[in-house]
Amino acid sequence: MTITKVLLFGLALFVILPAYQAYAGLSNSNAGTTVFNFLKIESAARPTAMGGAFTGLSNDPAALYYNPAGTAMLTGRQFIFSYNNSIVDIQSGFLGYIHPVGPDRKLLVYINYLNYGDFIRTNSNGDEEGTFSGSDILFGAGYAMKVKEDLQAGGVAKLIYEKIDSYSAVGIAVDLAMKWRLERSNADFGLMVQNLGLQATTFVDGGDKESLPLTVRGGYSSRLRGLPLLVAADLVYPTDNDLYVALGAELLNLKPMYIRLGWTSLGSNYKTDSDKDDFAGFAAGFGFDYRRMQLSYTITPQAELGTSHRVTLTGAF
Repeated sequence: MTITKVLLFGLALFVILPAYQAYAGLSNSNAGTTVFNFLKIESAARPTAMGGAFTGLSNDPAALYYNPAGTAMLTGRQFIFSYNNSIVDIQSGFLGYIHPVGPDRKLLVYINYLNYGDFIRTNSNGDEEGTFSGSDILFGAGYAMKVKEDLQAGGVAKLIYEKIDSYSAVGIAVDLAMKWRLERSNADFGLMVQNLGLQATTFVDGGDKESLPLTVRGGYSSRLRGLPLLVAADLVYPTDNDLYVALGAELLNLKPMYIRLGWTSLGSNYKTDSDKDDFAGFAAGFGFDYRRMQLSYTITPQAELGTSHRVTLTGAF
């Protein structure tokens, strides 16, 4: 199959499948049935600004979340620090480090956290009795390597902890990923299985164990010939939601500045038939290089829910 046929086939999937789902009114019967749902929150400003389309691109430390196989081709020791000021006082962060252990081989570690803010505690009569909070944290460790010239592979093992008031639960999972470039093409492809695991302990003794938000991601990226534009597209299948598309672009001719735009059909989940629905699913941001570092910012409208702001610093040393 030629590269042209591959791209045409992928384009057909990106356009036809989401359109069919919207027309048919399909819904996923597993919606709302998984635990540790903070695992689905975007981790860095650059990928978020590109609509979350980063599985095939994965060429900076944000690959730790989107496709760890991509870290095999990064140069030197790399780091990422990201902070997200989300809706209703929810805040999250991502801190990661990539360490070379040989030619095209990397050790990977990161921490991902989420704080839900404070909630008002009430009794059965509706009387207020102070506040309580909730938080999540994930510890990840993995390995990535170049299998051959145009193929990389990687994986991450994850320990997950969630606490709500005095109740807590633990989970374990792995991410498995590949990245490759088709011969004689200018396109990169990625494949990622996220959150393959189980809930090890439940919030209450004897409670039922729930499924993790298992997700399969397929991605494509390419720098357009003759244009200073990097484009990317992901097709994402979460087992607890509908199949969705992520599309993104990055303008490259303003270096050391980069302008980014993105859209995801997952934004339809935020729509409530209000005048703010038009921007749901869209994202925009910019990046700025300084020496061996890049500072990125992204704004993500979420309709009536509000707007998220994300700042990320990546670099090498």
